[in-house]
Amino acid sequence: MSPFLSAYFARTGWQQPVQVDIDTLRGLHLHHNCAIPFENIDVVMPRDIHLDDQYLVDKLVTARRGGYCFEQNGLFERVLREVGFCVRSVLGRVVLANPPQMPPRTHRLLLVELNGERWIADVGFGGQTLTAPIRLIANEEQETPHGLYRLLSESNEWVLQFLHHEHWQSMYHFDLTTQYFSDYVMGNFWSAHWPQSHFRHHLLMCRHLPDGGKLTLTNFNFTHWQGDHVKEQIHLADPQALYQLMQEQFGLGVDHPKHGFSLAELTAMTRDY
Repeated sequence: MSPFLSAYFARTGWQQPVQVDIDTLRGLHLHHNCAIPFENIDVVMPRDIHLDDQYLVDKLVTARRGGYCFEQNGLFERVLREVGFCVRSVLGRVVLANPPQMPPRTHRLLLVELNGERWIADVGFGGQTLTAPIRLIANEEQETPHGLYRLLSESNEWVLQFLHHEHWQSMYHFDLTTQYFSDYVMGNFWSAHWPQSHFRHHLLMCRHLPDGGKLTLTNFNFTHWQGDHVKEQIHLADPQALYQLMQEQFGLGVDHPKHGFSLAELTAMTRDY
């Protein structure tokens, strides 16, 4: 086993043998969701976000930070490839907020080919991300540990939807066009720097729980969900409480010399929230 995989498995708590099969794919997917939080701290801080392999390992594995889709699925793609899966990234257009026109390709997800079947894996869509791979097949409800999803297909385009209070909500459109590293760099830069980007104006975090629950944070509002229902909701009093919660509830590392951050930096970052 490579040093990279050993470090990643320690980060996510994975202790089982790995094989190129659907059980391993499902297990690795859920462990990632439950251990490495979705977060956009570096966007709102702001700090530059890079996508090369060493940067992702240093930040998400060694420093015990999280990240958003370009980082999360970039790291997970490398994990799956080193385990032996046939995997590549594709790009999607996020429509969760029902935009008035089709947005650019700013979401990175993974296409996995296994035993003649194609699967979609995605550990980087925040609170509504998949917590298990789903088959690339249209009009079939597919269960994950955190809800029901389905894919719609029209021509060469696919749409991922989730079931929310008995209503199917579209998350993103995507196709299977081959993408290149430069495409991820451009989408990442746009997501972090476009003035109207959602990531620039809200502090966002999410960590899924093995029991089907999840923890979310929007600015100073912390919510513990169980399915679609709120189990606990707290408005945090100050940056000190936020700093503590990030570490205790989301397992976020803050001490790394490059990728960590101090209470003073967090306080300055959240001044407008």
